[in-house]
Formats: sequence, C-alpha cells, structure tokens
Amino acid sequence: MKDFLQLTPIQQNILVASIMGDGEITKIYRNSRRKNHSYREHFGIQQEEYRKWKISFFNEFLYITPKSQCVRSRSMPLFTSLYPHFYREDGTKQIPLSLLSYCTLPHFLAVLYMDDGSLCISSRVNKRKKRIYLTPHIYLYLQCYSHNELQQLQRHILKHFHIAFQLSQRKDGQGMILKTTCVKDTFLFLHIIFNVTNTCPSMHYKTNWNERLKLESMKWKHKYPNFDIVVSSSERYKPYSSEEIKLIKQMKQNGMSIKEIASALQRSYWSIVYKWREIQRYDI
Repeated sequence: MKDFLQLTPIQQNILVASIMGDGEITKIYRNSRRKNHSYREHFGIQQEEYRKWKISFFNEFLYITPKSQCVRSRSMPLFTSLYPHFYREDGTKQIPLSLLSYCTLPHFLAVLYMDDGSLCISSRVNKRKKRIYLTPHIYLYLQCYSHNELQQLQRHILKHFHIAFQLSQRKDGQGMILKTTCVKDTFLFLHIIFNVTNTCPSMHYKTNWNERLKLESMKWKHKYPNFDIVVSSSERYKPYSSEEIKLIKQMKQNGMSIKEIASALQRSYWSIVYKWREIQRYDI
C-alpha cells in the first residue's frame, strides 16, 4: 500500500474507479520474467479523447499504445500491491472495499460513470396536451460485481455524496446494476461531477445535461414539431446538506417530532420522513 499512498488523492480516486471500470491489472503468468503486475485498459477509437484526458492525470506512468488502442503502464510494485484488492484467488474481479474510504472525491464517481455508466432518458408523450415529458436517470453498469458488493458501494456513495442509487436487476453478469430512480439524485450526480467532467468535452453527451437535452430535443422535435418538451426539474428537489443531516439527527435526539423538524428546516413533512428513513437505514 505504500506506493498507493504516495499517489495524490485525485490519482487514487481515478485509479480505483478505472480498475473497477474498464481497466484491469494484468496477471503474471508462470515462467514470466516480470516481477510485477501492470495496468491495461482497452478502448474503442471513439473514446480515445477520453483516455487521453484520463492519462493526463498520470503522465509519469500511464501511456497510450495507439496500434492496440490501449492505456498501459510498465510493470510496477504499485499494481502488484493493488492486485489482491481487486481480484479473488480465482482471478474474478471484486470491488476493493478496503480502498473505498479513499474514494470520496468527485473524480471517483466521474470516472466510474464515464467508464461504465450511461445517462438514460425515459419519455412520456401526452398527445392531448401536446407535451413530451423527459426524465433522466443515471445507470452504472457494474453487473460483474456481486449483489453484496454493490450494496456496500451503494451505501458508500450515499454516505459520502448523498446520492441514492437503487439496485436494479439485469440478465447478464451477476444480475444487478445501480441506477438513480429520483430525478433529484440524477441532477445531484451530474452537478457533483461537473467540475471534473467539464474538462472532457468528448464525454459531454452523458455528463453535460444541457448538451444532452439539446440532442434529445432535436430528436423529439423532428418527430413532434408542435409539441413542447417538459423536463423533470432539479429545482423542485433541494438536496440535503451535511449540516442539515446533522441537525436532523440532533433534533431527533432532543425528542423533536418530524413535524417540528420540518418546520425548523422549512422542508415538507414527507421530505423529512423519507430523509430520516435514509439516515436510519444507511447510517449516514
């Protein structure tokens, strides 16, 4: 772990997310001359700019081999020490639960999302009112990990970023992914990663809501030129600050009712009910 701790916090967050996502730590095969593991990350030509952006944080040891379309590193003690955190004895991938405590920067969410995530938009057409309702959701396609591991990642994200992901079933991998089901969590997620992803224009189609909305609007306007586009708005959902969460805990300990807490914080009764359930369930 000495080599990992010598990385900057941003490098730690990006590297852990990358290995959890598209990256891998290569194996050392029997009779190999190599003493240490290395890093490798395959990509398609359409994502080359994103990989260049990613390695810009690691100029000292990550590089691109254009012919094979790979991000690579040389063999390093760093990756030898990290290997057991990311892989079981049988070689299958696992979430490095012991390293999640280091992953509290927006860079972690940003890279995990740009590697393995998607901005999906559900739609509803009301022909009577001539309106098209659009609702965005964040999906993290981490189905290679177990249900238990994803639950722990879900709790980690809620505790440190206050974003509630839900487990959703899938037919491939180990059968589960993470996704946002409330629009407030979707917009909070995009807001948190914005300052990181804003410097990577090639990924704005799924990190910049305004740009994505333009694309969606053009698509729907082509089909229904006289219809209005209505988007679920983040303005209707004010996220709870860490100070508000502390206040809720303190007021509950002091015996205040949900109604009294809602009045003190100028929140709705049911908003406090749901937030208190989250606090109890996830111990945030």
